[in-house]
Amino acid sequence: MYSQISSNKRNSALLIGLFIGVLAAAGYAYGYVTDTGYGGLALAVGVSVGMTLVSWFAGDKIALSMAGAQELTAREQNPYVWNLVENLCITAGLPLPRIYLIDDPSPNAFATGRDPQHASIAFTTGIIQRLENEELEGVVAHELSHIKNLDTRWLILVAVLVGSLSLLADFFFHGSFFRRRGRDSEGGGIGMLIGIILLVLAPVIGQLIKFAVSRQREYLADASASLLTRYPAGLAGALEKIRDANQPLAKAPSATAHLWISAPSGASIKNRIAGLFSTHPPIDERIKRLREMGA
Repeated sequence: MYSQISSNKRNSALLIGLFIGVLAAAGYAYGYVTDTGYGGLALAVGVSVGMTLVSWFAGDKIALSMAGAQELTAREQNPYVWNLVENLCITAGLPLPRIYLIDDPSPNAFATGRDPQHASIAFTTGIIQRLENEELEGVVAHELSHIKNLDTRWLILVAVLVGSLSLLADFFFHGSFFRRRGRDSEGGGIGMLIGIILLVLAPVIGQLIKFAVSRQREYLADASASLLTRYPAGLAGALEKIRDANQPLAKAPSATAHLWISAPSGASIKNRIAGLFSTHPPIDERIKRLREMGA
C-alpha cells in the first residue's frame, strides 16, 4: 500500500511537471510565431485562472446540482450511511463532509469540494442497495481519500493548464494567424513551422496529460482507501459489482466524469488507445492492484 501511494504521488508530480513544460514551450512558440513575446501566454493563464476561480468556489455546487443530489441534513434521514461516513472520518482525521444521496439505480459515488473543510460526498441509491457493508465502507474510504489527498486542487491546477493551452491555440488561429512575423532565413522558417505544429498539438497533449493525472489520482485514492480500512478486498468487491452492473447514470455530464468512482457512462475501456482518453484507469486493473495489496 505504501509503495502504491508513493508511486502514484510521484507519477502525479511528474505529469504536472511535464504539463508545465508543455505550457512553457507552447507559450514560447506563440510568442515566436506572433512576435508578441510572453504576452499571449500571460493573457491565456490570466483568463484561465479567472475562469477556474468560478469552479474553485462554486464547482462543487454545480456538480451536485447536475447530478440531482439531495443533502442529508440529519443522521436520522439515513443513519447507516451517516454513521459509515462519520466513523471513517474519525479514523482519517477529517471533518465530516456534507453527505448527499442521488436517486439513481446505477452504483456510483463521488466527492467534491476545494478542501476538507468544504467537502461533499455523494452516493447513488443504487450503490447503497447493491453493496455489502465492507464494500460500501471501501467506497466511502476511496472518496474520503480524494478529499484528504486534495485531489480537487490537483485537478483545478490541471484545468488551469489545459485552459491556458487551449486559449493559446485559440488566440493563434483566430486572432494572430495573419500577424505572424516574417522569417527570411531557413532556420527561422523551420522554427516557425515547429512553433505552429506545437500550437496545434499542445491542446491535445494537454488533454492526454489531464486524463493521465486523473487516472493516477484514482489509483492513489484506491491505495489510500486500502490503508484507511486495512481491507483492500472491500473496495475490490465494490468495484467488481460496479463493473458487473455496467449501468450508466441517468445524469452523467462529461464535465463531471472525473469525479465519480467509476466512469458514469458505464463504458469499459477496451484497448490502450481508448484508455489514453479516459478519466479512469481500467477497472480490472484497479481490482487486480487491490487484490494484490490484500494478498
